[in-house]
Amino acid sequence: MRVRRLAAWTALPLAVTLGLAACGSGGDGGSGSNGSGAVSIQIAEPQHLVPTNTTETSGSQVISGLFAPLVDYDAQNKPVEVAAESVTSSDNTVWTIKLKDGFTFHNGEKVTSDDYINAWNYGAYAPNGQGASYFFDKIAGYQDLQGEKPKAKTLSGLKKLDDLSFQVTLSAPYTDFKTMLGYNAFYPLPEAAFSAPGVLKDSYEQAPIGQGPFKMKGNWQHDSKIEVERYDAYPLEKPKVKDIEFRIYQQLTAAYADVLADNLDVLPTIPTENLSTAPTDLGDRYQTSPMSSFQFLAFPTFDKDYSNPDVRKAISMAIDRDEITKSIFKNSQQPARSFVSPILPGYRDNTTGDAGQFNPAAAKSLYQAANGPSKITISYNGDGGHKDWVDATCNQLKANLGVDCVGAAEPKFSDLLNKVEKKQPVGLFRMGWVMDYPSMEDYLGPLYSTNGSSNYYGYSNPEFDKLVKEGAAAPSQEEAIKKYQQAEDILAKDMPVIPLRFGQNVFGHSTKVQNVEMDASQRVNLVKIEAAS
Repeated sequence: MRVRRLAAWTALPLAVTLGLAACGSGGDGGSGSNGSGAVSIQIAEPQHLVPTNTTETSGSQVISGLFAPLVDYDAQNKPVEVAAESVTSSDNTVWTIKLKDGFTFHNGEKVTSDDYINAWNYGAYAPNGQGASYFFDKIAGYQDLQGEKPKAKTLSGLKKLDDLSFQVTLSAPYTDFKTMLGYNAFYPLPEAAFSAPGVLKDSYEQAPIGQGPFKMKGNWQHDSKIEVERYDAYPLEKPKVKDIEFRIYQQLTAAYADVLADNLDVLPTIPTENLSTAPTDLGDRYQTSPMSSFQFLAFPTFDKDYSNPDVRKAISMAIDRDEITKSIFKNSQQPARSFVSPILPGYRDNTTGDAGQFNPAAAKSLYQAANGPSKITISYNGDGGHKDWVDATCNQLKANLGVDCVGAAEPKFSDLLNKVEKKQPVGLFRMGWVMDYPSMEDYLGPLYSTNGSSNYYGYSNPEFDKLVKEGAAAPSQEEAIKKYQQAEDILAKDMPVIPLRFGQNVFGHSTKVQNVEMDASQRVNLVKIEAAS
C-alpha cells in the first residue's frame, strides 16, 4: 500500500514508486533553522491524492504530510498511536478506536469519528473505484458494497460510539488490524470533501484538506509541483520548516544534478547511473537506511505465452540477479529470492528454490520444453531510471534462452499501470512494492490474492487465497506467520512474478538541509527535516 506502495523509481534503496519545466528550477533550500525555511523534495507525478485512492509512493509521500495516521511504527515496526488515543480489542474481531482530542482539519473543522466512518465508507464502496478499497475488506459488510449494484452503501461493521470514538467489527479476527491502521487508506476526510453524503467533490483531489502537520498551498500543479505549508494548529510535534515543495521530475538524473547544484534539497532515490560516484559527489549527504522495497518482474498470467509456470520459472532461472545487482546497482540492493522483505518477521531466504537460482542451461532446456515465446518484451516506466537494468536483463535472456528481448518504456508509471489494468499487451512488466504496513500479509494479500488491490497480473490460486485468509484470522502472530509461509510456498510453485531485488533507501540531499530521515516506506520524515544551521 501499497498499495502502499507501488513505486515508480528503481534505486529504491522500491513498490508501486517525473517533471517538466520544474526539472531545472531551483528550490528555496531554507534560510535557517528557525522554522522559516522551505525545502524541496523530488517526487514522481502522483496518480491520486485521495487517501483511499493513493496506492503509489509519490502520492503517499505528499499525503503523509497532509494527514496524520491513526498509528505509526517504532524502530521495531510495532504500532504506536498518533491520531488515535487507543486501539483495543479483546478478541481481534471487535476493535474500539478512541481519537485524541484537539485535531482539526485545515479548514477548521474539528476531527470526529464521523470523519473516519465517512471516509472509510467512501473508500469501500465499489462504484467509487478507489484503488485502496481492498484494505477495507476485513470490515464486516464489505461484500455488500461490491459489484455494479451494491446491496449497501455503508459498512455494517462501523459504528459511532461518540464524537471521539468508534467501533470496528471485522468479518473475521485479524491480529494485525492495529498495525494495518497506519496505512493511508485509513485517513479521515472532512465534511468539506463531500458534495453530498458519500459523494466526493471533483475538486477535492486538487487541493486535499487533511488534519496533518502541513496543509495545501494552492492547487496540485500537475507534472510540475505540489506545494504545502506548515499547519500551525497541528496538535502534535510541529514541523521544523514552513514550506515544502514536492517537485515533479521526468528524469532522476536531472534531479540528481539539481541536488549537486543545491537547486533541489532532497532526492529520495539516487539514480542507478550515479550510484558509483554519489558517495564522493555528496560526501556525508549520501545516506542509506532500512527500506521495505521489493522489485520484481510480473507476468500477465492471462496471456497464453506466459500461462505456463514452467515458462515463468525458466525466465527466472535465466536471470543473473547477483551480476545485475553488482554491475548496475553497485551492491546498493540485495538480490531477491523470496516474496517478502527481509525486514519482516517470518522472512525466509530463498523461498523460490531452484527457480531463483541462476542456471542458464537448465533454464533454456525448460523454456524450450514449455514452448516459451520466441520474443520477450519487458515494459517499464521510463521516468523511473529502469532502462539500464531492463537492458541488462534482456541481454541475459537473449544469451541464455536464445530469444529476442526488447525493453519497452512507457512515459510514466501511471501510464504503465493504466495499460496493465486494461490488459493491453505489455509482455513482462516491472513492478515495485513498498509495504503498506509491517506484516507478511501486506506482501501477499494485495499482490497475489485473486481480488488483491495490486494484483495486476491476473494471478489466482484458491489455496493461496485460503491460506492468506487463515493467516489473517490466526489468534497470534506466530500462528499467522506459519500460514503466510505456506502461502508463499505456493507462489514459489506458481511464480506469477520473478523476485529480483530487495532495496534500502539510498538518498541524498543538498547543503541547505539537515536531519533528513526516510522511513521503511520510502517517505521523507517531513516533521524532522530542517534547514541547515
